[in-house]
Amino acid sequence: MTLEQVFSFCSTLSLMGWAGLVVAPRWHITRDWAAPVIAPLTVGLVYIWLMTNNFHSAPAESGFGSLAEVTALFAVPELVLAGWIHYLAFDLFVGAWELKDSQEEGIHHFAVVPCLALTLMAGPAGLVLYWIVKLAYRSARRSQVGSA
Repeated sequence: MTLEQVFSFCSTLSLMGWAGLVVAPRWHITRDWAAPVIAPLTVGLVYIWLMTNNFHSAPAESGFGSLAEVTALFAVPELVLAGWIHYLAFDLFVGAWELKDSQEEGIHHFAVVPCLALTLMAGPAGLVLYWIVKLAYRSARRSQVGSA
């Protein structure tokens, strides 16, 4: 497989998980298996394969101890792809957690979809938005209980 094919495979698998979270949020296969387990573990295995087979080809000055060292890692296309796959796996896992947590909290799915979209596109920003929505829902519930 070429790097482009690996990129396409992992990106497509991840997007399928995201689509399931948005359009079939209550289907247990999507919510409990495909998005939080199967897709992240599959791309995670690809990540491990890329890292174990290509980390040795990174420049000597590369590593994780400084920004300069991390930047040097990205001189190797296979490691750039591994970095991308890292985002795919973790962002999807976080999105699946947001969905499941929102269902446990009783948050309407339409309020969660923008959080999922932002988590897909900008990981941590989507997680922050989800927590804002979650806290707003909790506050609104407390206000309703207090005024009843």
